[in-house]
Amino acid sequence: MPTVQQDSRLAFTVTWEVRDGEVAAAAGIIARFVPEARKEPGLEFLMVNQSTANPAQFLFYEIFKDSASFEVHQQTPHFRALILEEALPRLSKRERVQYVPL
Repeated sequence: MPTVQQDSRLAFTVTWEVRDGEVAAAAGIIARFVPEARKEPGLEFLMVNQSTANPAQFLFYEIFKDSASFEVHQQTPHFRALILEEALPRLSKRERVQYVPL
C-alpha cells in the first residue's frame, strides 16, 4: 500500500487596511519588502495586490515550505524593520489567516 506524504507547506492571506494618508507610504514599504522576502529560501510564493475599489486595502498571499520557514521569515531583518517597525503603525487593520494544503 503506497504511503501518503504529508505536505508541510503553509499558506497565508494577510490583509491590510491602511490609515488615511498612508497609502503611498505603505505601497513604498511593500515595494522594498517584496524583493527581499522573495530571496528567502523557505518562501515559495509571495504576491501582494492592492484593491481597485479601495486603494487603502492590500492583500498578501504567501506560501512557505514549512512552519520553520515561516518562523525564520518573521525574524528576518527586512520583516522586522519594514513590516513590524515601518508598516504596522500605518495600518488601521491587519488580519492574517493560515491555510494548509488538502
